[in-house]
Amino acid sequence: MVITLKPYKDTESVKAVVYIYKTMKNSTNALNWFEIPASDLKRARLFYEYIFGITMTESEMGAIRMAFFPAEPGSGKVSGALCYHPDFYRPSLWGPVIYLNGNPDLQLVLDRIESAGGKILMPKKLIAPDIGYMALFVDCEGNRMALHSSK
Repeated sequence: MVITLKPYKDTESVKAVVYIYKTMKNSTNALNWFEIPASDLKRARLFYEYIFGITMTESEMGAIRMAFFPAEPGSGKVSGALCYHPDFYRPSLWGPVIYLNGNPDLQLVLDRIESAGGKILMPKKLIAPDIGYMALFVDCEGNRMALHSSK
């Protein structure tokens, strides 16, 4: 496929050859990793450990500090981390919404959010019987997040 690009200024058009690779398929995850910004990594780690009843491990990758959600390497399951860097990560209410796994019943997680320093934006709501339930919350860092569960 050849695409003619229109330059910003009055210069010659540029021709680019674009190769399209089909990397996202029905058999693969659309999401393979997520990073949740934190302005206070310890506070964020304690928040998520408490609401999910998990233990997260911390690591440093250069100037970036991370706390990892539990994962089984090589399993093909999606995981991610809380991330801190003063210039690179900024918590926000307006970025993409990440739906975290609240199975078997997201209400068990939702019930812990406010006591851990978060705020519930939308209580548990049925999406559809075959899809399950969702809820929206703001974490202790100010990120808008979501939960999903089948019950």
